[in-house]
Amino acid sequence: MEPDYNMNQLSLNIPTAYEPELNHPARYINRLVESLALRRPNIMGRPREYDPRMLLKLVLLAYSYGIISSRKIERFARENIVAMWLTQEQRPTYRTIARFIVSQELEDMIQSSFKEFHDYLKAQGMIDEASFIDGTKILANANKYSFVWKKRTIKYRKLNVEKAQKLIREIKQAEVKIDVDEDSFDIDQLDTIIALLEQRIEELNQRVAETAKVSPNPAKQERRHAKKYLHALDHCRQKHLEYQAQSQIAGQRNSYSKTDHDATFMRLKEDPMRNGQTKPAYNLQIMTSSQYVLGYELMQNPTDTRTLIPFLSHLAQNEVLGREIVADAGYGSERNYKYIEDELSDCTALIPYSTMIKENSRKWRSDDRKVMNWEYHEADDFYVNPQGVRFNFKRYAYRNDKYKFRRDFKVYQAEKYDENHQIISQALTPHGNTKYLMVNPQWEYFKSKARESLSNSNTYSRRKYDVETVFGNLKAYLGFKRFTVRGLKKAKRQIGIALMALNMKKMAGRPLIFSKYSDNQKAPFRIFVKFRMELLIQRLFVTTPLFLLNYFP
Repeated sequence: MEPDYNMNQLSLNIPTAYEPELNHPARYINRLVESLALRRPNIMGRPREYDPRMLLKLVLLAYSYGIISSRKIERFARENIVAMWLTQEQRPTYRTIARFIVSQELEDMIQSSFKEFHDYLKAQGMIDEASFIDGTKILANANKYSFVWKKRTIKYRKLNVEKAQKLIREIKQAEVKIDVDEDSFDIDQLDTIIALLEQRIEELNQRVAETAKVSPNPAKQERRHAKKYLHALDHCRQKHLEYQAQSQIAGQRNSYSKTDHDATFMRLKEDPMRNGQTKPAYNLQIMTSSQYVLGYELMQNPTDTRTLIPFLSHLAQNEVLGREIVADAGYGSERNYKYIEDELSDCTALIPYSTMIKENSRKWRSDDRKVMNWEYHEADDFYVNPQGVRFNFKRYAYRNDKYKFRRDFKVYQAEKYDENHQIISQALTPHGNTKYLMVNPQWEYFKSKARESLSNSNTYSRRKYDVETVFGNLKAYLGFKRFTVRGLKKAKRQIGIALMALNMKKMAGRPLIFSKYSDNQKAPFRIFVKFRMELLIQRLFVTTPLFLLNYFP
């Protein structure tokens, strides 16, 4: 018997009576958003057409499916039955979705959701005190050939100033008799000279009109030279303003993109040309525990070393930082160690430094140039190298790097003469100067402390499969390899949606955690286990044959 399939048959339209399965990501998204207490009255402006909670649920579900485009999310809300359940069959347009993704309201909601999510996981015992930190670079929505390099801007700005000063000297001698300082250069001085040139050209125009029948007319020749200087000086003025604006946009960075001023050119792992080509990107820093993202920050610095301190400050402010800070060797620096010890005294840094693994190799231990292989006598404070040359303490010194961080050193100088007042050849450089040695005691202390902390803990071995897995899921599973919005603030809001969607997907992939849920109505992820069990028993007895009922007491 064939089924009766007829699209033209009259039917009664009823709203979708559908509920997703028990461990579907949509249920976690619904409970998370409902727990944020986001009901805010819209006092000013026109009334809202869509509830922000509904839009957040829709966007999180779409991102968990790898759907990032606003137009595709609009179609997803119309065609996907799970999305229709979350939105209650509301259909926001792609313009509404796009405006919501980059709104300040969404940023507040995402930040609250991360804090709520962390508190829930901690209350349920699903995370420990280990905070795994790592970073990855994600492409910006910018043209890869729209670069502006700060060093090149400084160079061209200097050449432009020299060109303008040369023009001013020529103008003083030829056309405009004014008294200005040639060595000092600023934009006000250029405006003054340009105004005087324009006034001079007006006078020459009047002279040309009065002597129209004179040929050749000297006023025309003088006016031609004045216009030439005016155009050249105005060009220098425009270039000076352009270079000044570029320097302000770059700030402390070495480069930026013309199409996205907040993006910095960085080297990415994806390099098809294999020539180390830099591309506009952002540096994403995340903190995970049990493969859940509990905090994130979007940085403009290409190196991870300079991102740790502001990121730790952000995590400590949000009260999501654990007692063990775990990161790779890219974060191991004296400045970072000092910040953790001074500002985060309750935390333990499990961060190796860059040469920690090399120091255990046979080649490193047999190298006579390494100070760690020399003999040190603490009582008299001197070193003896493998050639028998003694280095005595001479003075203290310090150095400030380009980021104004001070490093203190102890300078040791080699003994030039032996007991018989003969010159020791090993104590001299090839140019005949006395050798000296600089040691940073604070850096040596932090290196020793890092080795001791890592040897007494097994937490560092969990780093790779805890935080690296999140980056793999973000780029390969969700397909989030490039931002679709421009600007640091907008990009930060978009990546927050993707990371929270990844958390919801992770929760749905662990069905065993249902045994840890409580029936507390105030919990953000409450589940009515009792109701579900009663419903299961009811369905079982209704659909079970009579001869099988004897097996149930």
